Amino acid sequence: MKVVPTRLPDVLLLEPRVFGDARGFFFESFNRRSFSTAGVDAEFVQDNHSRSHRGVLRGLHYQIEHAQGKLVRAIAGVVFDVAVDLRRGSPTFGKHVAIELSADNKKILWIPPGFAHGFIVVSEAADFVYKTTDYWYAEHERTLLWSDPALGIRWPLDGAPVTTPRDAAGSPLAAAETYP
Repeated sequence: MKVVPTRLPDVLLLEPRVFGDARGFFFESFNRRSFSTAGVDAEFVQDNHSRSHRGVLRGLHYQIEHAQGKLVRAIAGVVFDVAVDLRRGSPTFGKHVAIELSADNKKILWIPPGFAHGFIVVSEAADFVYKTTDYWYAEHERTLLWSDPALGIRWPLDGAPVTTPRDAAGSPLAAAETYP
């Protein structure tokens, strides 16, 4: 597995070894030993799968208690995936990293606890799967405003994104609950 550093040192882009031939391909999407060696030494407790169509923007989500680390990838289609550092004591607080994840590139992104996460679908549709290091707790979930100018995220938009009312009303970074 190849580990590609991102502009946020704790967020890792993982490129698995893909073995392909005339029959198709094979790769390990998760192997605890390999991932631990690559810097992702986490215990996962939940797997999630979403399907969305072009222009759907989900996020930027995080849990203020029971912070979740996430191992994310697209298994169909293409997404523009974003992680924002919400750890006040971090030198990269308020900074983000954006990566294109697709079924074709098979890249996997590790987002440790303490980050908000979201994505927008840039293909006709996308299936997105991710493992989390803690369970989902509705009462602890928060939303960082995806369009906050302070974040400087250049979303690949063609018109207004499709969001939930909760995502449309997220908190700007200046007012968001954050981590120490």
